[in-house]
Amino acid sequence: MAKRIVVLHSGGMDSTTCLYEAHAAGHEVTSLGFEYGQRLSVELLFAARQCERLGIRRDVVSLSWQKPNRPMPIGRAIEEMPKSVSPAFLPARNVVFLSVACAHAAGVSADEVHIGLNSIDYSGYPDCTPEFLKSFQSMMSLAHPGGPTIVAPLMSMSKAEIATLAKQHGLGEYDTWSCYRPQVANGGVVPCGNCDACRLHSHAWKTIK
Repeated sequence: MAKRIVVLHSGGMDSTTCLYEAHAAGHEVTSLGFEYGQRLSVELLFAARQCERLGIRRDVVSLSWQKPNRPMPIGRAIEEMPKSVSPAFLPARNVVFLSVACAHAAGVSADEVHIGLNSIDYSGYPDCTPEFLKSFQSMMSLAHPGGPTIVAPLMSMSKAEIATLAKQHGLGEYDTWSCYRPQVANGGVVPCGNCDACRLHSHAWKTIK
């Protein structure tokens, strides 16, 4: 049975794969993004293009937020990333995003909120774990009884498995944006290639080739 689903959609590989999965399953999908002064606002352009490609409604929430600057680790080995919380981790960001998404979902009478949390390759992020998701859903069931269910379809998948699924939906390595440190080069914006997100993204696609 078709559902009405709000997908938290940044334009990165994980959230875009969630978007394509929900759309391919025949659900009524709304893409929800956030503009909060992030350095990688280029991701918003990728998200808009992906929604246009599928004919999906795109809603963007603007937050006036002087977001704290976080140090971005570069050049880390893939195996090193899950061992500790990244210095780039911004505490409570997913709490804020999910809370707003649930409120938005209630406003459009959505059945579910989908988020691309992934705890296999990036388990150093406390708000990307099954424990976090379960706890948040419990809190939300009190805040909004009978509200939308929160679903993390990619939770137990590796980055390579997510890239494989993305490829099955017709997405390529450069159809999504993951870089934390976008660089201006040759008259355009390009990924840095060295931040954690870039290295994971590249590793995932190389693994499935």
